[in-house]
Amino acid sequence: MSARRALPAAPSRRGWCPGLARPMPTGDGLLARVHPPLGILSLAQLRAVAEAASRYGNGHVDITARANLQIRGVQEATREPLAAALTDVGLGDVRHDGGPQRLTLTSPLCGLDPEALVDGSTLAARIEALGRAVAPLPAKTLVAVEAGGRCTLPDAEADIHVRAVAPGRAEIALATGGAPLGLGVWPEDAVPETVAALLAAFARTGARRVRDLSDIERASLSPPSAGEGRTRRVTGEGATLPREARPSCELQPDPEAVVPSCGTSSRSPLLRRVPSPAEGGGRAAVTADAPFGRSTADALLRLAAIADWAGARDIRLSPSRGVVLAVDPARAAEALARLAADFITDAHDPRRAVAACPGAPACASGSTPTHADAARLAEAFRPFAARGLTAHVSGCAKGCAEPRRRDLTLVGHAGRYGVVPDGAPGDAPVEWLTIEAALERVRGAQTANLEDLFRTRP
Repeated sequence: MSARRALPAAPSRRGWCPGLARPMPTGDGLLARVHPPLGILSLAQLRAVAEAASRYGNGHVDITARANLQIRGVQEATREPLAAALTDVGLGDVRHDGGPQRLTLTSPLCGLDPEALVDGSTLAARIEALGRAVAPLPAKTLVAVEAGGRCTLPDAEADIHVRAVAPGRAEIALATGGAPLGLGVWPEDAVPETVAALLAAFARTGARRVRDLSDIERASLSPPSAGEGRTRRVTGEGATLPREARPSCELQPDPEAVVPSCGTSSRSPLLRRVPSPAEGGGRAAVTADAPFGRSTADALLRLAAIADWAGARDIRLSPSRGVVLAVDPARAAEALARLAADFITDAHDPRRAVAACPGAPACASGSTPTHADAARLAEAFRPFAARGLTAHVSGCAKGCAEPRRRDLTLVGHAGRYGVVPDGAPGDAPVEWLTIEAALERVRGAQTANLEDLFRTRP
């Protein structure tokens, strides 16, 4: 284990989670976050976001790991017109007490998967509705809802995990410093009220995240009714696995198609046939990731046009900082090819293995151009990415793009990078290098162990 918080200077702490009514100051103006319900936008809503980003912001739009959108470069004079324009299309803030604008995270294929064990869309919508009545709920509170079936979520940093384990039944677990703590299994119709009661109990603790609670405090979050099964750490067969061990949309081989990516750890291809009995025929799920989560207003308008042409009814944001389209199978391959102009559509693109925040000059806390540096690192990192290793270029120790450990993390400070092999942005760097020196080290030993490329930790 590496030492914690040993960087030379703490970056400024953000004061709140931004919404439309309360955007957050950053390096390129105000940042306004849009929280589409269940991470799904109609094509009209997507066009409205693109037009608003161009008219009221600087045209840059981020896709976040919680499947939300961030409009950058908003000014004081344009913040209110922006909020009004997006509220008019059903994308306005849903609460004004500082609590989470969007409480749940679901798979982008939620509602489309005929093999799902529970109705994930209905579960998430009900949890959202009940959660809005809980105050004061911390702004970053998150409930991950996994419906079972074909596509799971990546290992989300959720406070409460809901995971289907059998038809009509789901396990509820609480976040800890390690594996989630399973509380038991409940019938599907009892899950939303049980989660709401846990959220209310958590709010009363005054903590910012469930993982920060002591064991005694966590034990006090007793659900109103007992679930089946004893309290346990959620590991082992049939349970939630750590990120490194669990599949992300890993399905049975299909000779007609391949598998979509729904999580940041996926190395799988990006197209998959999804049977949908309710529609009387199949759809094809097409996945495309925004490079380091960054898109533009023009790219989103092109995305809407491609989706419309391919027969998609909506746009589904992905935790991999991308989009998933459910399209006419006959047009899926061409849709994927057209998306390649603005998005990552190659499953083996090394940028999929590298996380990066906006960095300088977009972020006031950053001192390095993280997107440009991450693109260069991704190319040098290609042999490691092919082995399933991951990297992170962070503009500061906050680690907004990925707060957890990666095989290689570079943390920006004063124009250089602290190098953290097998660690997180807040861990102690083993040495400080320019991006050129770090790239030279990675290129020079592309088959070595990453930790051997840099100085041994003290």
